[in-house]
Amino acid sequence: MVLQSLKNRLWLPCILRTPKACFWSTASGGLIIQSVSNDVYQNLAVEDWIHDHMDLEKQQVLFLWRNSPAVVIGRHQNPWQECNLRLLRQKNIKLARRKSGGGTVYHDLGNINLTFFTTRKKYERMENLKLIVKALKALRPQLDVHVTDRYDILLDRQYKISGTAAKLGRTSAYHHCTLLCNADKFVLSSVLKSPYKGLKSNATPSVPASVKNLFEEDPSLTSEMLLDAIAKEYATQHQIDHHITLINPADETLLPGISNKTKELQTWEWVYGKTPKFSVSTCLNMAYKDSVLDVKVNMDVKHGRIEVCNIDLPEQWLPSGLYRELVKSLTGSKFCPKETTTLVTTLLRVCPQDDELHCRWSLLCENMIRLM
Repeated sequence: MVLQSLKNRLWLPCILRTPKACFWSTASGGLIIQSVSNDVYQNLAVEDWIHDHMDLEKQQVLFLWRNSPAVVIGRHQNPWQECNLRLLRQKNIKLARRKSGGGTVYHDLGNINLTFFTTRKKYERMENLKLIVKALKALRPQLDVHVTDRYDILLDRQYKISGTAAKLGRTSAYHHCTLLCNADKFVLSSVLKSPYKGLKSNATPSVPASVKNLFEEDPSLTSEMLLDAIAKEYATQHQIDHHITLINPADETLLPGISNKTKELQTWEWVYGKTPKFSVSTCLNMAYKDSVLDVKVNMDVKHGRIEVCNIDLPEQWLPSGLYRELVKSLTGSKFCPKETTTLVTTLLRVCPQDDELHCRWSLLCENMIRLM
């Protein structure tokens, strides 16, 4: 362990990390900053803050960050289509929607995030990816890594280790990408597999790919080594000091207004409400006593709320008044298991005091909640 630590220090003696200063007022040219937070919402908020506030004509920026377990979807994506929301809730994995486009990614501490900030005129994501590949080659020359025309980085010509997304503003732009070092591939594949059926959407779909960790290729690699190697290459290409400035994304004195940006990214209205309009058309196969009951459900969902709701039940299975109350309550409500659970619990109180009806009602409601 001591030898490995010494080895890591010897190959990159020039990388220094110091706490934040007023980093936007430092010398022009280029700047490398790293977040001390592992919170996905705080780190995404830093991206937005830099994009909105820094003068990128004077200073290009490389932002380095890592997150605790989280799934991050693109601005125009549908979370129900992209991931297993029930599993995310069970595992306490955060869901975030970023301001850029692109596909869905899984983050944990074995995954590195890199954001390159420039003016829109200087925006060039291919060059950024080539910089990463050059850094990897400098670190481990034997690695077979290259950039594709789709702006992915592949390992051994077949395994995706990096995906790309970007935001292009009027004058500013940023390109961010991931780099898989030692992420939990089992969790990654589990949470990025949607179980929801009958969902139709015009939202941007992710493109599935085989992935591999760099750690699988070379177990001596660590996230810290990769971050430092990329920082060193960035510093060399921009002719700046090999220096990383550490920042706290919760520091309002350094980043005025950052807490409001962080709060916005956590709201239901942003994470779910920004989902493009979609529809659900499915059949619930409900096992009841010795038979299976088929219940057809059709819903239109806009801004994350149920705009139209139709439930086709066999006659006499539930009193028509109770069924109509369910449809009425769902219409206009959030397409959300928590809110739906509250609604059906309230309706249950006005349900006739009949054990058979209560059993049927509970079965229908449980299946409706599973849709969400």
